[in-house]
Amino acid sequence: MKQMDTDHQLCQRVVGGDREAYGALFERFYPELCAYACQWVSLEDAENVVQDIMLWLWQNRDTLHIEGAVRTYLFTATRNRCLTLINRGQMRQRIVNSLHKDLGEQLENPDFYVLEDLVERLEKALDSLPETYRQAFVMHRFNNKSYKEIASEMGISQKTVEYRISQAIRQLRVELKDFLPLLAFLLGAPTTWN
Repeated sequence: MKQMDTDHQLCQRVVGGDREAYGALFERFYPELCAYACQWVSLEDAENVVQDIMLWLWQNRDTLHIEGAVRTYLFTATRNRCLTLINRGQMRQRIVNSLHKDLGEQLENPDFYVLEDLVERLEKALDSLPETYRQAFVMHRFNNKSYKEIASEMGISQKTVEYRISQAIRQLRVELKDFLPLLAFLLGAPTTWN
């Protein structure tokens, strides 16, 4: 391994399956990327984010095509993963708050122990939706935005918003059929809040 390999040269060698080059690329960027990620998330989460990115890089080396600087690519990927992690945490909190608001007394009952399972299943079900359906559904049901506001923000018609939300509800009802009685407030028929 040459000491003077550029980031691009290392990356090209990684694409070719060179484990030594992958190790050098990992060592070169890991500390910096972790420090960068700590601007948004905890050190533990930062390390997990960077490890996931570097693992993804190796696992997808056969199809990897990085336009521009490797450094820029890795820092952008790190920032995006951190922001996704933050958004998931915020969405999880909105789900919990919504469940507490709508199920209040039931959740206070010591025998009611399904909240964590319910939240996890709801998150997985939301993650399985197409991005456009999930985005419209979350904006409507968790951010209390009207169809008109969603249409404006997404640059689509209100009818398209209505369609996406109804499709999301249809898919979520199938995914969460065991929890339908608890989620009626969330998965009821869509209403147009104009």
